[in-house]
Amino acid sequence: MTLLDRFIIEFDKGLRTVLAEAQSVRPFPDRDCNETPLDAAEKRRTAALMRINHSGEVCAQALYNGQAITARNPATEAALRQASQEETEHLAWCEKRIRELGGRKSLLNPLWYAGSFTLGALAGAIGDKWNLGFLAETEHQVGRHLQSHLDQLPAQDEKSRAILEQMQQDEARHATTALDHGGAELPLPVKLLMKLSSKAMTKTTYYL
Repeated sequence: MTLLDRFIIEFDKGLRTVLAEAQSVRPFPDRDCNETPLDAAEKRRTAALMRINHSGEVCAQALYNGQAITARNPATEAALRQASQEETEHLAWCEKRIRELGGRKSLLNPLWYAGSFTLGALAGAIGDKWNLGFLAETEHQVGRHLQSHLDQLPAQDEKSRAILEQMQQDEARHATTALDHGGAELPLPVKLLMKLSSKAMTKTTYYL
């Protein structure tokens, strides 16, 4: 398979990530949780938080696919593909919860996907240890981001909480896997740049 063929396949994946409804192999984390009453303001805020999380998973999906296409080690590529599959499940969970809350997905998801895929491909091209280090740092930051959202959820919203808690567990495992495969610690300026970029995306997606 040529590099062009792989990019065509990835373009198709990108379209499906942004436009099609995601599917989950695993049971939905909130399947045993009861829907509890939320007032209109709580629903709007929670839907916005879940929209941010959904867009974060769009970015993660794009990052991992971009990284995988330029990864040099088959084991590295396999780890990235596995993480990407679980991010697809996260998309499905967030999409369902957004619909239940009467919200919508971000209008900027195509932009987020394109930018993240490009960034991931560049990270993969630099070398596997930095590629995996980038994955690990991404997951660490996502974990902190999810904890922040868990702290902001209405106390009675068990369904959203169950989804975010399972996502948090998955992201922590992805970070550990990346480090176990030889991921390197990223320089502090790179970590700060990633944090600033994430903050800008979060604030924009809250409204759009």
